[in-house]
Amino acid sequence: MTQMHWERLLDPQRLNDKPRAARGEIGRSPFHKDHDRIVFAGSFRRLGRKTQVHPLTDNDHIHTRLTHSLEVGCVGRSLGMIVGEKLSHRLPEWITPADLGVIVQAACLGHDIGNPPFGHAGEYAIRDWFKRAGSDGSGLLEGLSETQREDLLTYEGNAQGFRIVTQVEYNQFRGGMRLTAATLGTMLKYPWTVEHGGRAGKFGAYQSEKAQLAEVAECLGLKQRDDWAWCRHPLAYLVEAADDICYALLDLEDGLEMGILRFDEVAGVLTQIAGGEPAEYPAMRAAGVSQRRCIAALRGAAMERAVNDVGEVFVQHEAALLSGALQDDLLELCHPDLGWGVTSAKQLARERIFQNERKAKLEIGAYTTLGILLEAFIGAAHELHHHGSSTFKHQRVLALIGENTPRPSWTLYDSYRRMLDFIGGMTDHYAVDLAQEMGGRLKGD
Repeated sequence: MTQMHWERLLDPQRLNDKPRAARGEIGRSPFHKDHDRIVFAGSFRRLGRKTQVHPLTDNDHIHTRLTHSLEVGCVGRSLGMIVGEKLSHRLPEWITPADLGVIVQAACLGHDIGNPPFGHAGEYAIRDWFKRAGSDGSGLLEGLSETQREDLLTYEGNAQGFRIVTQVEYNQFRGGMRLTAATLGTMLKYPWTVEHGGRAGKFGAYQSEKAQLAEVAECLGLKQRDDWAWCRHPLAYLVEAADDICYALLDLEDGLEMGILRFDEVAGVLTQIAGGEPAEYPAMRAAGVSQRRCIAALRGAAMERAVNDVGEVFVQHEAALLSGALQDDLLELCHPDLGWGVTSAKQLARERIFQNERKAKLEIGAYTTLGILLEAFIGAAHELHHHGSSTFKHQRVLALIGENTPRPSWTLYDSYRRMLDFIGGMTDHYAVDLAQEMGGRLKGD
């Protein structure tokens, strides 16, 4: 197969569901149902108490993973609809621009659903804990295959998100949310397993979800490039662009809100991305309008330009996207001013926001918090697997898992995955409270 085809890439068949005539439904399309299933999921709701950039902040203006995901979804919907309009003559007759918009929107809403407490700091904390566990003589990783070990040593929020939507949420281990193949494919920013993660350790499915990954790829006709590795769904590039646009621009707003960045720094970058000030901006400044409103006006202009440019670039490179040949992300192919602006925003965030003292201290605390939890839950799973029973302490630890408590007959890898489902699903505040209680700081009733 030399290229992918829209007819298959937009397949509405649901994972682990009975085949049905999904096209031409009245009221909501299958893709609108995907959107609603994600929005009503508990794992999505808990993003409201998970870190985007700044852990455990009391400032209600600062983004959480939930507000970030909602904003990415809005940008993604616009991108999908623009592309749907421009490519309407090339898409299946049963697909509307609104369908394409909601496919991208649903994938955007779910793109961070697998992030653990404390965001990327949480990912690194889990990875580092397993690296220490693999070298301290405890035997916690003995008996696992090489790829299973790599899954644990490279805990990846993208792969955890794919596990949540295909396995954990709703129809547990019977299709999960049972989303359409089109939405699942669009969510897969990295449609390969850990063996192909490279130096950055980016991959989209654990060993436990290899069958689901292969099923989605086969259904959509994704172009295979290696064993357990496929080319991206073209619409996944729109999800990536929406995410980049939002976190590049909105991280700056958070930095300004927290007093880490200056107004002129943020305004300068946003003006560059927008290609100039919006028409009403000089009058707003002259009237003494608040910094928040001024920045919102600049951000709106910057986003509008970014969305329009990305939509145009997608259409220009449709052939490369369908052949799996595109190597760049879409923003890199946009007008140089836009690319420079987004790069400058990311650089400013790296140098000033990510190095902030308060953020650094809280991320160190995240390591301690997750270390306590991993020691308790992974230790309990290891003991149960190898001995078939648990000490009183580990019985109490496992009691917290409820119906998902591992059984002695399960493989060690499956038991660990269930423990990580539980820990990864925690909010920042719950993780801190539970770790403190396990450390002896009891609250009582």
